[in-house]
Amino acid sequence: MDLTVVAYVVYLVVSIGLTIWVARTLSRNGRIFLADVLHGNEKLAEAVNHLLVVGFYLVNLGFVALYLSGDEDIASTREVFEALSTKLGVVLLVLGVMHLGNVYVLNKIRRRGVMEREQQPPVPPQGWAAPVAGA
Repeated sequence: MDLTVVAYVVYLVVSIGLTIWVARTLSRNGRIFLADVLHGNEKLAEAVNHLLVVGFYLVNLGFVALYLSGDEDIASTREVFEALSTKLGVVLLVLGVMHLGNVYVLNKIRRRGVMEREQQPPVPPQGWAAPVAGA
């Protein structure tokens, strides 16, 4: 079998496995975070979580597919490892950037929700007071 094909197969198996592992980890732990961001609305949190995971899969697996082809032919075992290390390193960086981007956006949403909750008075207004003249 051609070593280039071996490198492609190993790259796809490892990249897809890493993408699935990261997506499941983000989904499992993100569900709790989303429930807090969305004020305890569990159904909405689950729906948003699912949409985020689908988007994560689409972007990452699309990148993995686009990054599959290589310009050089692989003739030795050493070149297999070099090609795999480069390709998998880039995939890991993309997965990390996607993860940090998701966390950043969710944290911004959470902060906005916290600020909105803090702007409401702790006790509803109980009346109206006229302004004092000369004060």
